[in-house]
Amino acid sequence: MTSGCSGAVEMAIGVLCSEGQNILLPRPGFCLYNTVAGSRNIEARLYNLLAEKNWEIDIKHMESLIDKNTAAILINNPSNPCGSNFTKAHLKAILAVCEKHKIPLISDEIYANMVFGGQVFTPTATLTSTVPILTLGGLAKQWLVPGWRIGWILVHSRNHAFDEVRKGLFALSTLINGPCAIVQAAIPDIFDNVPDSYLRDLNKQLESHARVLETELAKAPGLDVITPQGAMYVMVKLDLDSFTDISDDAEFCQKLKWEENVEILPGECFAYPGTVRLVITPPKDKLHAASERIAAFCKRHRK
Repeated sequence: MTSGCSGAVEMAIGVLCSEGQNILLPRPGFCLYNTVAGSRNIEARLYNLLAEKNWEIDIKHMESLIDKNTAAILINNPSNPCGSNFTKAHLKAILAVCEKHKIPLISDEIYANMVFGGQVFTPTATLTSTVPILTLGGLAKQWLVPGWRIGWILVHSRNHAFDEVRKGLFALSTLINGPCAIVQAAIPDIFDNVPDSYLRDLNKQLESHARVLETELAKAPGLDVITPQGAMYVMVKLDLDSFTDISDDAEFCQKLKWEENVEILPGECFAYPGTVRLVITPPKDKLHAASERIAAFCKRHRK
């Protein structure tokens, strides 16, 4: 158990990687990965995700970053910030790289099962009997309780590959007092008694919100919405040449905030400039209002 999934990220990177080694991380990707690696003097090597392929990993590029000092590869599926969901075939291609180079995998699955119509979520560890995997998860997203700070690491050891890792994780778990024991006591009821209809209804609601943003933002000049497949986010590519006085994604977000009182995150937060990320969880009326303001902003600044 960990203090939220963020705590799981910290422990997983800390137990697998040593100072002077490197870890492969997604671009765009959750900024905490880079922060944790940097705090331990672990080199973060960023592999590309392909927007034109619904944010699949550029496998050739990822593999080109591997050397003798590569300690682990980390994936995030479904993805923050991309809102993407990998197919079973794509996950197998990732695992093939890990198998070839004998590198363990960290699979951040905090958004497990949070996928939209036509999508199927596949836990990475179910697809291999040879690649050792640390699967990260938690209560925050699927059960909408981020303040509870309940996360976990599932250790999928293959042929005793993670025997020492288990000991290391136990040692790291003693550094802080957490997560809250009282909240931990709720986990059996959550897993056993929450009806299956809860997640189905949640995913339908999230998808309907995502489609509001996708439909409305498609009407705005200079924006290219990448269709979300899951999680809680929509990524939008900016055609900066379409605007008269906006030079990058950070300036787009800053001016949008001051002119329209709409706050979104620039892609540079996720090491992917030229894009912006929107959250799909606000009520639909707020999403419609925000979309209208963003469209008005784009029209006002277009060439």
